[in-house]
Amino acid sequence: MSLEENKAIVGRWFTEFWANPWNPAVIDELAHPDIRFEYSLHKPMRGRDEVRAFATNFRTAFPDLNFWGTADLIAEGDYVVGQWEGGGTHTGPIAFDDVPIGSVPAASGKTLRFTGTTVLKVVDGLIVEEVGLDDGVKVLQQLGIIPTE
Repeated sequence: MSLEENKAIVGRWFTEFWANPWNPAVIDELAHPDIRFEYSLHKPMRGRDEVRAFATNFRTAFPDLNFWGTADLIAEGDYVVGQWEGGGTHTGPIAFDDVPIGSVPAASGKTLRFTGTTVLKVVDGLIVEEVGLDDGVKVLQQLGIIPTE
């Protein structure tokens, strides 16, 4: 696929998977069945079902969760890179219980806002990898899991 086609797939993924409202069907449409999905704050995931469970849990804990791009997408070969920011308010169940140092009690009311960079690999029109580096320390501080000083 061309670089522009890969960027269009990632653009749609960012809009339908990460934005608000989200479209859960996009997982089956654009993610490879064995997608590798990794972010610094969460355990590595593999496959559509794990990604769907992660997204559902994240959005249940943070119903207003929303992310958006902050720069043009960059593409080279099978890879597309995007910069983003976003966040939401924790009004749902326990959040971040997969972090080894703690979790947030249900409906804490805490708001998080953070940035990151994500590298996605697109092969034959499907996202086979999404690996991101987010500002995890800032998130953990905003949620009160680690101290700010």
